[in-house]
Amino acid sequence: QVQLVESGGGSVQAGGSLRLSCAASGYTSSVNYMGWFRQAPGKEREGVAAIYISFGSIGFGSTYYADSVKGRFTISQDNAKNTLYLQMNSLQPEDSAMYLCAADTAHGWYSSAAFALRRTMYNYWGQGTQVTVSS
Repeated sequence: QVQLVESGGGSVQAGGSLRLSCAASGYTSSVNYMGWFRQAPGKEREGVAAIYISFGSIGFGSTYYADSVKGRFTISQDNAKNTLYLQMNSLQPEDSAMYLCAADTAHGWYSSAAFALRRTMYNYWGQGTQVTVSS
């Protein structure tokens, strides 16, 4: 079992920045991918960014981004703290959503962002943290 707790959400004006954190606990050594997803009211959950963290495996450290956030968002992970981050810059109103952290323990490395950002791949989820961007 892996437990995930997000923090860092809030309200900002367009052009502002936020950094989200996701603290992982439990059987974290089993995690291969960690990702950030977001879901706005009435919309499907979409993948934002992911990172492959299986230490020693081919592809270790690979990062993946949705086209809509490339160049603005950065995903990173602190192994010592078992914490995942999402640095979000140049935020826009369309970035407003509940942001959820997710972990996968079942899949090996793929180079495809489409695979790494697919919500059905992840088997552990946090409760989410709300991000609201005003114009």
